[in-house]
Amino acid sequence: MSVNLQTPIDYLKGVGPNRANLLRSELGIHTYQDLINLFPNRYIDRTKYYKINQLQRNNAEVQVVGKITGFREVAQKRGKRLVADFRDDTGVMELVWFRGQKWIRESLKTGQTYVIFGKTNWFNGKFNMPHPELELLPEHKKNLRTSMQAIYPSTEKLANKGISNRVVTKIMQQLFLETKGRFSETLSETIRGELKLLSKSDALFNVHFPKSPELLSRSQFRLKFEELFYIQLQLIIKNLIHKSKIKGFIFDKVGDYFNTFYNSHLPFDLTNAQKRVLKEIRQDLGSNAQMNRLLQGDVGSGKTIVAFMSMLMGLDNGFQCCLMAPTEILSVQHYNGLLEWFNKLNISVSLLTGSSKTSERKEILENLENGNLQILVGTHALLEDKVKFKNLGLAIIDEQHRFGVKQRSKLWEKNKKETPSHSADKNEMKTESYPPHVLVMSATPIPRTLAMSVYGDLDISVIDELPAGRKPIKTVHRYDNNRLNVFKFMKDEIAKGRQIYVVYPLIQESEKMDYKDLMDGYESISREFPMPNYQISIVHGKMKAADKDYEMQRFAEGKTNIMVATTVIEVGVNVPNASVMVIESAERFGLSQLHQLRGRVGRGAEQSYCILMTSHKLSNDSKTRLETMVRSSDGFEIAEVDLKLRGPGDIMGTQQSGVLNLRIADIVKDKDILEQARYYAKMVLKLDPSLALPEHQVILNTYRQMGKYRNIWNYIS
Repeated sequence: MSVNLQTPIDYLKGVGPNRANLLRSELGIHTYQDLINLFPNRYIDRTKYYKINQLQRNNAEVQVVGKITGFREVAQKRGKRLVADFRDDTGVMELVWFRGQKWIRESLKTGQTYVIFGKTNWFNGKFNMPHPELELLPEHKKNLRTSMQAIYPSTEKLANKGISNRVVTKIMQQLFLETKGRFSETLSETIRGELKLLSKSDALFNVHFPKSPELLSRSQFRLKFEELFYIQLQLIIKNLIHKSKIKGFIFDKVGDYFNTFYNSHLPFDLTNAQKRVLKEIRQDLGSNAQMNRLLQGDVGSGKTIVAFMSMLMGLDNGFQCCLMAPTEILSVQHYNGLLEWFNKLNISVSLLTGSSKTSERKEILENLENGNLQILVGTHALLEDKVKFKNLGLAIIDEQHRFGVKQRSKLWEKNKKETPSHSADKNEMKTESYPPHVLVMSATPIPRTLAMSVYGDLDISVIDELPAGRKPIKTVHRYDNNRLNVFKFMKDEIAKGRQIYVVYPLIQESEKMDYKDLMDGYESISREFPMPNYQISIVHGKMKAADKDYEMQRFAEGKTNIMVATTVIEVGVNVPNASVMVIESAERFGLSQLHQLRGRVGRGAEQSYCILMTSHKLSNDSKTRLETMVRSSDGFEIAEVDLKLRGPGDIMGTQQSGVLNLRIADIVKDKDILEQARYYAKMVLKLDPSLALPEHQVILNTYRQMGKYRNIWNYIS
């Protein structure tokens, strides 16, 4: 009889109720299946034995064969430590115990040959090993030993309760005994054959008890591929279901609005990337399925005009459109930026935010429902129940990671169409709901690997070139002792009529300190740039919203030369005349934040500059971040470096870090395996969309099991 892997861990010999509770609470191990999927963090080579005179001062874990020649107790601040001399034919070292001395003295014998294992320290001119693992040589030779010993994830609580790595290894051995090491296959023969993959049973055995480094690496590849394959399969199936089941309005014509704008009002030639993306959107809109597309583009790549032209396609087909942004500043900016174009084409457009007046709001809602209003721009206010469209055809969401799934789904319900039902009762009407097409925009470039895993169910378009005439921003790193030169450079730029941002970090825990830094900085800049020759604006989180807006407005109108601010200006301020961004304590910012801040300049035709100011004390990560900023202006390359430094959870923000709850694969290091997994998942579904062929039976079964026992949907935001 085969063992059921869903059996609770309590039933495994050697575990028992207390250990089971600890394994559940500390490592999330509830079943045999969870235990088998507890993959080692690293491995130690237990085939190599060192002589004492070969030891290096590198705090590494080593194995030495020798004899204990004597014990002594040494007094220390609290109590005593037990020290043993340990010799081989090349020298002597010490073994040290800070607790459990009585038991150790009784159980260890002098003059017998032991194999010791542990980390070495260099102290008082010789090596020592605190709390070594010890085994008599004859015992050591008898044990089932693989060349590489697995080291499992652990916690302080487990270590204190005696669940050491040795204990976990023992219960893992017990699990392999009970299951006879036989595990059901999860991948088709075709995939295993093409990629020369080990069987599931061999891969699991060799990942826990590797027979050789080569078998270990093949096992890891097999298990990583499988994990990523099922995530990709899940996402692609979701996308296919979406396209086949969720019908959308067909926008089949490109009419007067689009053509008039394209031929008479286009402010600049579209880049090839913009043309390509518009074509992708057009295909979606004409396909009879609901569009669900993510539009990615770096700061300043011209996403707005693509969004605007997509709305014109909606209007040409008789539908209303909306554009939703996460903040009032950003939605006002979109509205003002688009107003001129809407007016040229006689399109009716309104702005709806939290601060819209009641009378204004009433009028907007009426015109929206009777269809007189064609375009609505706004914030979350668009999601309120009172907001009803006559026929919403396209919803555009900016900076989507700031909106939850629930909020997005509210947009779907903004359309109710009545279609006659085929029921016997002729008068009965059935209400059918058509969701609008959705275009999600993001100026925070997401690395490809992450986009494939997190947004794998959305179609993705990327604008990867900047409009012609944009000069790349020159970025330099300067230390605090160069400040006078930086001030001189700022004065020269102001003399040319340019404006300057000076930004200070804001980290919640130390708001007092940040406020102090900002005020100190403001004072030193005021001394260096005195009135009446210079005018300075200041904006920070403690100010009232009206005061912030007033200061920002003064800067936008060119009445002040310098804007001293915390990161409130990260999104949504567009001042084409600002050409210098000075970022103070740049080492305290993340890479994507530095890149977003840099994108506030370089919006006009003039050469722009970004100056990163830091102290001389920099961590290695900070150095990498600053070097990346100086070297590259490509948001996608920067996002890749950021992903390597910070890991996926941080980049997606906390609410989405569960996205990549991976057991063995690593989205950054295993990028190539991810691409292969996605390729095979696509191939399988192209050939057999419902996984009905006999050779795909094993994939279908595994996929269903995952849905049943381990919520694979957790992977996906």
